[in-house]
Amino acid sequence: MQFKALNTGLCLMGMLALTACAPKADLRPSAISTGPDEFGVVPSKPLEAPTDFTALPAPTPQGVNLADQQPKADAIVALGGRPNTGSAVDGGIVSYASRFGVNPSIRTDLAKADESKLKRSGWIGFPWQKNKYERAYKRFALDPFAEWQRLRALGVNVPSAPPRN
Repeated sequence: MQFKALNTGLCLMGMLALTACAPKADLRPSAISTGPDEFGVVPSKPLEAPTDFTALPAPTPQGVNLADQQPKADAIVALGGRPNTGSAVDGGIVSYASRFGVNPSIRTDLAKADESKLKRSGWIGFPWQKNKYERAYKRFALDPFAEWQRLRALGVNVPSAPPRN
């Protein structure tokens, strides 16, 4: 009798240990739901018939469909730009910005200037601290609320500012 009780107790302990090692069930509502994922549904543009069916391009494996969403091009159109203009517009902007010449070593020059600024600021700390730039460039930072008030006083239409913490 005593052996049977000990054997039963050991079996129960073994089962308890095995069930404790089982993976936990996912009880989130998204795992329980059997309906469609409302964020996975992406509306497409309306289908359009081509003007000439004989001049259709050959299909490509990674080709685009005219009914597919193109968020970048849609954002450009919404902001008043022209999508798919290529680099002609960008080339004009780049040439205008570089009309007084371009320094090919600008990145290394700025890195050296930044390093010397950090050394002059007297920053003493550990390499894993993230606020070394904040300490070095603190006097160059704008106060967003003071700038917001200055622009409003000038009559510039600015959005409302978030509350101060």
